Amino acid sequence: MYAITIPEPGGPEALVWDEVPDPEPGEGEVLVEVTASAVNRADLLQRQGFYDPPPGASPYPGLECSGRIAALGPGVSGWAVGDEVCALLSGGGYAEKVVVPAGQVLPVPDGLDVRQAAALPEATCTVWSNVFMIAHLRPGETLLVHGGSSGIGTMAIQLAKAVGAKVAVTAGSKEKLDHCAELGADILINYREQDFVEEIKRATDGAGADVILDIMGAKYLERNVKALAVNGRLAIIGMQGGVKSELNIGVLLSKRAAISATTLRARPLGEKAAIVAAVREHVWPLVAAGHVRPVVDREVPMSDAPTAHQVLEDSGHIGKVLLVTP
Repeated sequence: MYAITIPEPGGPEALVWDEVPDPEPGEGEVLVEVTASAVNRADLLQRQGFYDPPPGASPYPGLECSGRIAALGPGVSGWAVGDEVCALLSGGGYAEKVVVPAGQVLPVPDGLDVRQAAALPEATCTVWSNVFMIAHLRPGETLLVHGGSSGIGTMAIQLAKAVGAKVAVTAGSKEKLDHCAELGADILINYREQDFVEEIKRATDGAGADVILDIMGAKYLERNVKALAVNGRLAIIGMQGGVKSELNIGVLLSKRAAISATTLRARPLGEKAAIVAAVREHVWPLVAAGHVRPVVDREVPMSDAPTAHQVLEDSGHIGKVLLVTP
């Protein structure tokens, strides 16, 4: 088969479409013939040499994919060769075939084609596990999403609205904010021109956000805590703004607030399987009913992965960029 390899870390040009050995499914695994994969920020970090795959994972980038099951490993039940699926991966999505633990496989939702389904696993699992399973967003509460026009952001908007929450977003242009509004965002904040702390306070009559989904990390930590409501919950899922910051614990205590920080890729198989099962139970019916949909900016041939990485680095996209196999 062919896969995107990274002979040496570097810029987008470091990605090389090359012939590699076919993977074989082991105990409890399925082999998926890949139709599409989606590009995530973690893939860019891996390409740059800053985010190695977990032990035992595929060395190729790609944290999600869609396609058809080509083979079943020993001990797998509930799936059959030919099933159209999408899957949460620890790596290997940028390839013509990938092996996946059966607990991380999902059926393609009704009403969605197999290519589009590649945009779902990472975003739905990240948003559901952080915003709902950890931060427990409830109907009537306010969620603030940083990077509202990203793949994660566009999914967070839709899921929060589907459960009856109010949604605030930050983005860097009117075009991106307009897209967020089309998905249901109620409060639109241009972070280049506005202070999100002041804007979220103004929009909530001084209360603040009940839950904040943050991709920035250190750069936004202090301001995020200020923007939280009493009993607010801050969920950090990224470090685009650095890894070290100071925090006034007194402010956190006064608000009785909580901070969680998670990654998805390195979690144990059992935890990933539990998240995938929760997504299938709670999110898949919303997708099938048309209340939630993946937002796909463009499709790029997988062999042209450098172009897709450049699109993400330029931050000119809305939602997901897909890599499609020949």
